[in-house]
Amino acid sequence: MKFEKHFLMNLDLLENRINIACGKAGRSRSEVELMAVTKTHSEKAPELALSSGLTRIGENRVQEAADKRPLVHQENGIWELIGPLQSNKARLAVRTFDRIQTVDRTKLVGQLDRICSEEGKNEYPVLMQVNVGDDPTKHGCNSEDSQALAEAIMGSKHLRLEGLMTIGEFSDQERVVRPTFEKLRQLRDKLENQLGVKLPELSMGMTGDLEWAIEEGSSMIRVGTALFGRRKARQSPS
Repeated sequence: MKFEKHFLMNLDLLENRINIACGKAGRSRSEVELMAVTKTHSEKAPELALSSGLTRIGENRVQEAADKRPLVHQENGIWELIGPLQSNKARLAVRTFDRIQTVDRTKLVGQLDRICSEEGKNEYPVLMQVNVGDDPTKHGCNSEDSQALAEAIMGSKHLRLEGLMTIGEFSDQERVVRPTFEKLRQLRDKLENQLGVKLPELSMGMTGDLEWAIEEGSSMIRVGTALFGRRKARQSPS
């Protein structure tokens, strides 16, 4: 009950932040989807999020999500992988998640396409993770390689490219973080023009920088700490 009470209070505070940011940006609240990131929390976290009206659940580790999802009684959730995907976990990821946000290399595209064919999944939705800041500590393709990666996804038989994803700079300063989100939006617009497609999803912004992301056009913010509190230390490898 204490966990639920804190979650509902946090959700109200978070909705207020989102509404203010949308108002400042001249955007409708309906343009920004809130994903509940439940990494390292028990099945109670996604259960509570889904029962409160949220529909998107984000997990960083494939095995953790594969173990957790069957324990969640709410079946209306859309589960998404938002952490890096290792090749040896690709099949389990396709079986576990409704969408993968972290496709970052052409080799992975080919592997996912083959697995989706074998698993009977067509039009499997993915996002392309881009490291727009060329930060060596982050995953994602470089901006220069993004068109080739997008073309590889679009040329596959079983994947559907829905947009782009990035992680902001690790800083609390707007002048450092915000340009990351601006660059992703500009890259998305450029790819749409070059490839003649619509890429509506811009997954960017987390607890500490969601306002700047919303103002730069984010369509989905990925929030864990502001909803559930600080995460516990990880107990076992994925």
